Amino acid sequence: MRAVVQNDKNRVVSAMAALAAVAAVAVVSGCAGPGDEAAVRPAAGQQAHRAAAAPDDQAALVAAARRWGLDAVPLRPPAPPKRKPTITARDGFEVDGQVEDDLPPVFTTIPTRNKVVFLTIDDGAEKDPDFLRMMGDLHIPYTAFLSNYLVKDDYGYFRRMQAEGHTLNNHTLTHPYLPGLTYDEQKHEICGMQDIMKRQFGKAPTVFRPPYGNYNGDTLRAAKACGIRYAPIWDEEVFVDHWEYREWDRSLHPGDIVLTHFRGRDDWDGTMVDDMRRFLNKVTRDGYAVARLEDYL
Repeated sequence: MRAVVQNDKNRVVSAMAALAAVAAVAVVSGCAGPGDEAAVRPAAGQQAHRAAAAPDDQAALVAAARRWGLDAVPLRPPAPPKRKPTITARDGFEVDGQVEDDLPPVFTTIPTRNKVVFLTIDDGAEKDPDFLRMMGDLHIPYTAFLSNYLVKDDYGYFRRMQAEGHTLNNHTLTHPYLPGLTYDEQKHEICGMQDIMKRQFGKAPTVFRPPYGNYNGDTLRAAKACGIRYAPIWDEEVFVDHWEYREWDRSLHPGDIVLTHFRGRDDWDGTMVDDMRRFLNKVTRDGYAVARLEDYL
């Protein structure tokens, strides 16, 4: 299913030579990362995702990929769908009254044939400025699910994230195990975070992720009462040193939602930049682009 880009062999050879020349200029001008003298190549299939890329923009992406130590320039996603896909609860993830009460669906994948995945980042503990710079340089979209007890010491960090076009969503006030709480306690956790997000970031989101991916019927009823329409969880989780998979085939699939966390060296053997490098290298190698989740909801 990988997109084919070699319609004209001579044109591809010329394009690769031009990109190599751009890369050489970038190395001379000091854009290469420490110890990285090799030009970063555009990933196979990139032109299919971004046929009309401006030369200057492409040069900047090549330089950024090198600067952040990537194996290849990340693929660019296709345009958002003109008609949003219908989102329903994943089979086996429904609760009693799911359809009758029109409860927010819990799902792990967006129904699409596009070779895209969606990056979601939970909680808000680590506030790494290099992460913001990396994702901005590479133009990688992501969605943050925030818990107030971890973000309240620096709402400004997440306002910068929001100003760059990334969406901030609800992950409760204190990140509890929601099924262990009463309906009223769950509603307080979700609606309370809605109020804070409206006050701090200008709007209450319509997307919510239950902590740990755990929920029951009361969770979804409380979420609906708080203005939530969707409750995505995830199909894969990426850490700084490995991936974990929900499916038996241990592979990415079109529309998969990928989870990671705002974590750094206090919790991991690396930084958020290291984590994103692992994430981007794999999805690009497997022929996937990173798309914006909200464009499909």
